[in-house]
Parts: sequence; C-alpha cells; structure tokens
Amino acid sequence: MDAVVEEIRTRERKDGAGPLSAGARNELLTSFCQLLDFGRRLQIVDNLASGFARQRHHKIPYEDASEDMAGKAIPELVIAQLDAAIDLIGVDFPYGDFAPEVVQAMVRAVYVLLRDTGRRPWEARWLRTDCLDTDGGEYVLIWDNHKSRRNRRRLEIGRETAFAIQTWLKIRNTLKVPARSRTFLFPAARHAFDACIDGGTVAKMIRQWVDGMPELVTDTADEDGRPVPFDRSRIFAYAFRHTYAQRHADAGTDLHTLRDLMDHKSADTTLGYFKVSLDRRRKAVETMRLHVVDRSGQPMPTSSATAYDARSVGVPFGNCTEPSNVKAGGGKCPIRFQCSGCGFYRPDPSFLPAVEDHIRGLKADRESAVAMQAAEFVIRNLTDQIESFQAVVTGILTSLAAMPEAERRHIEEAAAVLRKVRAAAPPNLLPIVSHPSRSTCHE
Repeated sequence: MDAVVEEIRTRERKDGAGPLSAGARNELLTSFCQLLDFGRRLQIVDNLASGFARQRHHKIPYEDASEDMAGKAIPELVIAQLDAAIDLIGVDFPYGDFAPEVVQAMVRAVYVLLRDTGRRPWEARWLRTDCLDTDGGEYVLIWDNHKSRRNRRRLEIGRETAFAIQTWLKIRNTLKVPARSRTFLFPAARHAFDACIDGGTVAKMIRQWVDGMPELVTDTADEDGRPVPFDRSRIFAYAFRHTYAQRHADAGTDLHTLRDLMDHKSADTTLGYFKVSLDRRRKAVETMRLHVVDRSGQPMPTSSATAYDARSVGVPFGNCTEPSNVKAGGGKCPIRFQCSGCGFYRPDPSFLPAVEDHIRGLKADRESAVAMQAAEFVIRNLTDQIESFQAVVTGILTSLAAMPEAERRHIEEAAAVLRKVRAAAPPNLLPIVSHPSRSTCHE
C-alpha cells in the first residue's frame, strides 16, 4: 500500500507539464481506496491481506504554491511570443476527418478563449454553439461552471475574443459532426464517449505547438547578454487561468471584482492565483517612493521606503499622510476621500488606473446631477474634483513620458506589484456617521 500511495503521490500529468495537483492526486487515492472497500463488501478480494488498506500516514500532503505565483502564470512577454506564432497552432495535428485548415481554426479559437477568458480547460471545451451573446453593446460569453454546479454564467469579453468565436462558428456550421456534438462549439472528431473535444487532445495540441516553436525567451539575459530561454513545460491549458488572474491583478483589478470574474465563491480562493513576495514588494516600494506626487501632480518623493509604509496609508486613489487617518488605517478621512482637495494626498504611478477610473465615475455622477437639475454647487464640486484629479494624472504621465524606456518599464513593473498587493488587501471603508437609535431618542 505504501508503494501504491507513493506512485499516486508522484503522479505526473499526461502532457508532461509536471505533477498532478494535490487535489487530483487525493482524488485518485480516494477512488483507489473506495475500489478496495467495494471489493471487500462484495467479497471478491478476500485473497488480499487485511493490512492492504489505507493507513493514517497514507496522505497526499497539501503543497502550498511557491512564494510567488509567477510559476503558474505565463508572463505577458511569453504570451506575446505565443500570439506572434499563432499561425503555427494546430499545424500537422490530425483530428478525425477534419481538414488541416479546420483543425488550425478550431485550435486557434480554443487558445484565444483560454488566453482571454481565464475559464478552466474543461469549461472552454464544453462551450455550446450559442455561447456568444450581447448585453448593452458588449459581448458576453455564456458558460457553465461544472465544478461549482452553476450553469449559464455570463462573462463580459472583448471584441477580439468574440470575433475569434464568430470566425470559428462560421467554419463550425459547415462541418458534418456526430449527432451528440451538434450543440457543442468544439465537436468531437468522431463518435466517441465525449460529445466535444476532450481535454487530452487540447493538451496535446498546445504541447505540440509550443514545442515546435523555434524559440521562447524571457526578459532576463545570461552572462553573454543573450535572452534566457523560457521553460516550455510551464505552458499548459490550466496555466492560462492563472495568467488571466495575474493580468487583472497587475492592472489593479479589485480583489472582489476578480473573484467574480473567476467565479469563485470565496475571495480566499482567488488569492491563490496571484501573490507577491515580501522581497518583491520591498523593491517595488523602494522604486515607487521616488515618484510620489502631491495633489497638484508635482513631485513629492518620500524620504525612504520605511516612511512610505509607516507614514502613509493606502486609500482608494493614492497614499494619505494625514496622521489621524494613518493611525485609523485609512478609515478616518474627515473629508470623505475627496483626496484631490487634501494637502495630505500622495499618489504615485501605481494608483493611475484607480484615479482614471474615479475620474470616469465622477464624470458619470456629474451627468446624472445635471439631469437631476441638482444645485449648482453640487455640479461645481464634481467639476472641481474632476479637474484636480486630472491634474494628478497629467503630472504623473508627463513625468513618465520624459523617462528613458528602460526606467519607465521598471516603474510600471513596480506599480503592477503594488497594485497586486493592494488587490489582496481588505478594502478601506468610508467612515460612517452613527445615528442614535429610536430608544435612545425616546430616552
């Protein structure tokens, strides 16, 4: 039994991309033990020794991810190289009676869906032909979360992704497919157990494509100045889900928004898809402290990384150095986060997406206020906030534009790290004024 458990503990993926996940290996061990119990109940394995059973030490330990989840997410530089070689995907890959150009078109659509939607591989392959819809002028992907038994989920997708689906659908509708495959976006090659393309085939297609590329490199140089080759075993179907999460985290997407995009019940699950090491965070702070500005967009560098952390607190649109607010962890803002009007406001490039998003929100609020015929001071306040926040954005962008390309890229990388840190932190809530209860009023 020790040998059986050890074999399961070291089980590799079929595509050679590394060991199976701890969950998958635990499922294998559980299934094996259930098979033994079944045989003993029916008395068909009586010749097996009674000791041939699961013992307390027969466990598949949970293996925590590495300190930095970059090992599972595919770097965007590598994604760009994959995109550049997309014409090679599916070449010389037999798939039933499908013509070579049909196979290429199908695999290209599968790749684009995995890359752009972050759906699990089996969720992508089980998509139906009616998976594309529109809502308010935007394209929406309709998919089933089989893992959590939540069907007909809706995910907003970009036009490029939608066009890839439409292009494949035009070809798909001309094909003669098995009866069981008629409603599936990616049909089975022939009459088989599955009605759609199976996961093993998708894995093989991706592996053949990646292994056939002449070169895949990282942004790191070796001692001779040549780019270090990228480890191709890190590219497999499920890795694109981690890449999707990492991409949104890098862009500063709020944790709870990312949880909804990933369709997780708990934000704790989402956190497992991206992490930032303490060392990377320290280096990012050391870089970013030199590019802090004030509420007018003028340079206001922080004296040290310690000061950046100890004397300021992250609020939605930048750091705040107001002592009472810092002490309260960002929850005691006396002017309700009208940051651009505060002398303690200290934004930096890592807050750019949040500030730009806030400006869009303020503009929408102003339009609503005008439509409601609100008082002039309300509209004036919104306009003043928009202009002052825009001054912050202009100041930061002007400073970045004047930098050499290498320095600007370094700052953007540091900003992405800090946005990931903030995405994993609990949100700062607006201070709420307490009102007396009815009983207190009566007293």
